[in-house]
Amino acid sequence: MILRPEAKGDQDQIRELTTAAFAPMPYSSGTEAAIIDGLRVAAALTLSLVAVDADRIVGHVAFSPVTIEGALIGWYGLGPVSVRPDRQRAGIGQALIRKGLSQLKAQGAAGCVVLGDPHYYARFGFAADRALTYADAPARNFMCLAFAPPLPRGEVRFHPAFDVEAPT
Repeated sequence: MILRPEAKGDQDQIRELTTAAFAPMPYSSGTEAAIIDGLRVAAALTLSLVAVDADRIVGHVAFSPVTIEGALIGWYGLGPVSVRPDRQRAGIGQALIRKGLSQLKAQGAAGCVVLGDPHYYARFGFAADRALTYADAPARNFMCLAFAPPLPRGEVRFHPAFDVEAPT
């Protein structure tokens, strides 16, 4: 398996993979593929990595800028993360997340936030902290990872591409 940046022509496979990965998830809004497309169109897909096995994309992770108290201060949001349903629980998502976090840090990012399962994301160093909040989620599910102190304070907002309407 190869981990690499998204390349021209990967978009259809990423969309298909993301839709399939989130379809059975009870917490899914069904908008995850549209979010990635929206980030790409807005040139806000800061980092888009894929896992490729036998010339087929089997995993994807996206990172995009977030604002804290309305300002862009070098923090990013992790997600969506997608792995083909028949390849889940094999470490593909973990490998993509670790590589993405490492690349963000190397590029000088100040930190990263994620909305998700605290048990899963704790393995990467994410933890809930009252200094950073996200209005639309339980506090325990909104976590941050600072690459260097100090930890900023305030409300986090994801890129407007995350506001896409759920299909009816």
